[in-house]
Amino acid sequence: MKVFVAFLLLLVSAFAEDTARSAFERGVQMFFDANPKGSVEAFDVLLKLEPSVKPQLWQRGLSLYYAADFKAGREQFETHQTYNTNDVENAAWHFLCVAKADSVEAARKVLIPIEGDARVPMKQVHDLFAGKAKPEDVLKAAESGEGNELRNHRCYAHLYLGLYFEAIGEQAKSKEHVVKAARDYKMDHYMGKVAQVHMKLRGW
Repeated sequence: MKVFVAFLLLLVSAFAEDTARSAFERGVQMFFDANPKGSVEAFDVLLKLEPSVKPQLWQRGLSLYYAADFKAGREQFETHQTYNTNDVENAAWHFLCVAKADSVEAARKVLIPIEGDARVPMKQVHDLFAGKAKPEDVLKAAESGEGNELRNHRCYAHLYLGLYFEAIGEQAKSKEHVVKAARDYKMDHYMGKVAQVHMKLRGW
């Protein structure tokens, strides 16, 4: 009986792990399918199964932003900051949620300070959101490297410029940059797909 119980517990644990993994994969796929609300629901199933993973789940924050649940998005990015303390992207998405829920001025006041993110062009992106740099500074910084590395830098630069212009209400400029990130400098990683999802959701 003890052997059977131990086997049963092991089976249940493995099943729960598979279910959590399936919920995560479903959340990611729904986001890539431009269904942010469905994505949030899947990630929330994951959190019910494995509450301890919430600080790692930045993907949920992106889905919350596009589902227009900016308060919950802000909270998710604040939680993620406790897990990953030197990620400019986390600070940027936190800014975007606060800007949408309140104002750009309020977002700048609570912009998460970041040190140590050496990725191109993250320093300039953070400075832009802080009001200490111009869009041209981000674009200039992205012009480094060659081949796929350069393409990737440009993808990130145009994505975050597009997001920034959306936050400050300049939709034409937002569209210009997001479309460049999604098409001209298309990448297949998560943030590259964010640009593509953004374009779909905004009807571009």
